[in-house]
Amino acid sequence: MRIKSPAQLVAESGADREGHGLRRTMGLFQLVCFGVGAIVGTGIFVGLSDSVAEAGPAVVVSFALAAITCIFTAFSFAELGSAIPVSGSSYSFAYATLGERVAFLTGWCLLLEYGVSVSAVSVGWGQYLNELLGSLTGHELPAALSSPPGDGGIVNIPAVVVMLLAATLLVRGMRESARATAAMAVIKLAVLVLFCAVAFTAYRSNNLSPFAPQELMGITSGASLAFFSYIGFDAITTAGEEVRNPRRNIPLAIMICIGVVTLLYCTVALAAIGAMSADDVADKPAALSLIVDKVTGSAVGGGVIAFGAVVAIASVVLAVMYGQTRILMSMSRDGLVPRVFQRVSPRTSTPVANTWIVAAVFAVPAAVVPLDVVMNLTTIGTLAVMAVVNVAVIALRRRHPDIEKSFRVPLFPVSPVLGVVFCLYLMWGTGWTTWVQFAVFLAIGALVYALYGRRNSRLATTPPRANGETAPQGPQPERDPELQEA
Repeated sequence: MRIKSPAQLVAESGADREGHGLRRTMGLFQLVCFGVGAIVGTGIFVGLSDSVAEAGPAVVVSFALAAITCIFTAFSFAELGSAIPVSGSSYSFAYATLGERVAFLTGWCLLLEYGVSVSAVSVGWGQYLNELLGSLTGHELPAALSSPPGDGGIVNIPAVVVMLLAATLLVRGMRESARATAAMAVIKLAVLVLFCAVAFTAYRSNNLSPFAPQELMGITSGASLAFFSYIGFDAITTAGEEVRNPRRNIPLAIMICIGVVTLLYCTVALAAIGAMSADDVADKPAALSLIVDKVTGSAVGGGVIAFGAVVAIASVVLAVMYGQTRILMSMSRDGLVPRVFQRVSPRTSTPVANTWIVAAVFAVPAAVVPLDVVMNLTTIGTLAVMAVVNVAVIALRRRHPDIEKSFRVPLFPVSPVLGVVFCLYLMWGTGWTTWVQFAVFLAIGALVYALYGRRNSRLATTPPRANGETAPQGPQPERDPELQEA
C-alpha cells in the first residue's frame, strides 16, 4: 500500500523541467497528431468487420457506446495528466493515489494495452500490405509468410518488419518520431475522409435493416470489439516529460483527439454499412478496400485505402511502442522492473535498450498469434486500466484537493463513477473465456510483483524524506556511461 506523492513523482521525473535526459520537443499540434497516430489504425481498418459481425448495422451504436466509455475516462485522464505530468501515465496515477501494488498491476495490464496491442496492430498491417501489393503489382505475399498460424500461415513476416521499423525510428529521436507520426496522421485522416466520400455515393438505407439483428447483446459485444479502435488515446499522457507546457497541452490534446476520432469512426461505420450490407462486410479482411472496390468498380480506389491503412497502422505501432517504453521507464525508475529500462542515450535522448527489448519481445506474438486471439484480451486489460484511472481521480481529489491542475473533471464525481460503470459493462461483453485469460494474466502479475517488485521497490529501499523527495542513497535512475562524460 506504499504511495508515492504527486509532488515526489513530478520532482523525480523532472516533469516541470527536462525529465531524465528526455527533451521537450512536442507542441500541442504534434501531441494531437501523436494521439491520433496512436488511435486510428487496425481497429477501424481491420476490426470494423468483426464489430459488424456482432452488431450488424447497429455497429454505429456500438462505436458510440465505446466512445462514451472513452469520454468519461478521458476526463479523468485529462485531470490526472494536468496534475501529474510524468511519463508513467496510468501506472503513475495509480501509484500516487491507490498504492504500489495496484500501480504495479496497472503497469502489468498496460503490457496488454500497449505491448500486446502493438502485436495485434502489426498483424492487421500485413493484411492491408497484401491488399496494397495486389493493387500495385498484381502479386501478394504468400499466406505462409504473411499470416499467423490459425489464419492459414506459418509466420507473419510483415508484422515483425513493421515493429522493427518503428523501433528504428524511435531510437533515432523523439523529434523525428513526432514529425513522422504527424505526417502519417494527416495521411490516414485524409484517406478515411476519402472513403466516406466514396462510400456515401452508394448509400442505401435498406442496408440498415434489420438494424440490430442480435439486439442488445450484439450491440454490447460489438461495442467491446469497437473499443479496440479507441485504444491509444491515453498514450498522450505518456509524453508528459517530452511535451512543452504539459499541464495545459495534455488535457487539450486528449479532448481534441477523442472528439475527432469519435466523429470519424461513427461516420466511417455508417458509410460502410450504407454502401454494403452487414452480411457482406462481416468478418471480411481489409473491408474498407473491399467496399471502395465495389463502389468504384476499380481496384485503384481500394489500393488508395490500402495505402492509407498501411500508413495508419504503421503510425499506431510507432505511437503505442513509444507509450510502452515510457511506462517501463517509469516503472524502472521506481525499482519495480530491471534498471535497463530507464537508461537514456545522451546522443538521441531516447531509451534505446528499452525500445529494442520491447520490439524484440512483442514481435514474437505478432508473428505467430492470430489477431482475434489478442483483441479481446487487449480490450479487457485496457478497460481494467481505465476503471482504475477513474477511481484514481476520485482518490486524488480526496488526498490532494489543492494540487495544481489546469483541467477538472466536469460533473464530479458522477463522471468518473459512470466511467467505471461503462468500463465494467464493456468488460462483461468480452465473454467468459477472456475473463479467465485475464484472471490468469493478473495472477502472474501478482506473482512477479511479490517475487521482484515488492523487494526492489525504491520506496522500500530508500524511504522518502519529510519533504516528500527521495533520499539520494539507494537505487538511482540510471543513464548510459556516456551521459556522465557529457
